[in-house]
Amino acid sequence: MQPVLKRIDAHVHIVGNARGGNGCWVRSSPLRWPLQAIMLRHIGLPISALEGDLDALFAAQLLRFVRESSLDAAVILAQEQVYDSHGKLMEDYGTAYVPNDYVLRLARENPEFLPAVSIHPARPDAIDELERCLVAGAVMMKCLPNCQNIDCSDRRFTKFWERMAEAKLPLLAHTGGEHTLQVVRAEFSDPTYLESPLQCGVTVIAAHAANKSGLVDPNYFPKLVALMERYPNLYADNSAFNANFRGSVTPQCLRAPVAERIVHGSDYPVPVLGFFPWLQGQVSWKDYRRYQREPNVIERDYQLKRAMGFNDETFTRINRLLRPTPAVLAPPLPKIAASPSVVA
Repeated sequence: MQPVLKRIDAHVHIVGNARGGNGCWVRSSPLRWPLQAIMLRHIGLPISALEGDLDALFAAQLLRFVRESSLDAAVILAQEQVYDSHGKLMEDYGTAYVPNDYVLRLARENPEFLPAVSIHPARPDAIDELERCLVAGAVMMKCLPNCQNIDCSDRRFTKFWERMAEAKLPLLAHTGGEHTLQVVRAEFSDPTYLESPLQCGVTVIAAHAANKSGLVDPNYFPKLVALMERYPNLYADNSAFNANFRGSVTPQCLRAPVAERIVHGSDYPVPVLGFFPWLQGQVSWKDYRRYQREPNVIERDYQLKRAMGFNDETFTRINRLLRPTPAVLAPPLPKIAASPSVVA
């Protein structure tokens, strides 16, 4: 009998602040505060959470959304700090930090959460931290090369990538433009910097399919497609396709050979705005209006992606890419009754 595959959101952020006692922090500025406030309101949290018990409120709301959605689990992402090329912490850089221990603990306490750790390979203790996280149950690693100052092509990281490949730990790497977090090295948004881990045998998932976020961002999607032709271990996710211009490549992502390499991700808590796929002719006005009224943004993103044409395999493909831990191999949990507007 074939195992029942989980529907998984493979790109979900965890956010917290210093008041939660979990080691998280987030930096606001006059430019970033409005966007941070919009994100909180979008997921149903008060703006006051930024100065309150953000950790607990954020995790509880996310867990409720996953449980009441058509999905079975979410890969929750740690977020590393910024280091220079010699492994020294760059203390004045970075917009947010989420320790590995926090996402590992949330996953131990909630079977709907699968932990993705974040480790800068230039850290002096990078391989030791990788080993520790593997023992603790990590199913994936997430990095933002452009924001965390990670030159993935640096040959000094070869042993790190080889150990990841040996452990079957996939790498979810940000590609394309970025406007939510501080960018340190914009050129590292180019997916060609991911060739070194690919050559070492790491399964790499290019977050956002290397497309632009803002109008003036470079579109690296053609480079991503060229790399896919050379590396069968390269995949991409459709995260934030309902938030901005990233979804402009949806038609190409629905066709072979790219379609067989796409996994589902929401980029939660980034807003899910069906207006963008409607504007680009990817969903009907009826579907846009129907799903935009869905208060569960995890479910809204799922339903809009289905309306855009992403098939069932898009939502289950990540099962065979994640490191096969007991949490990944466990069957889906019984679903909690969803809100009346949910259509599974």
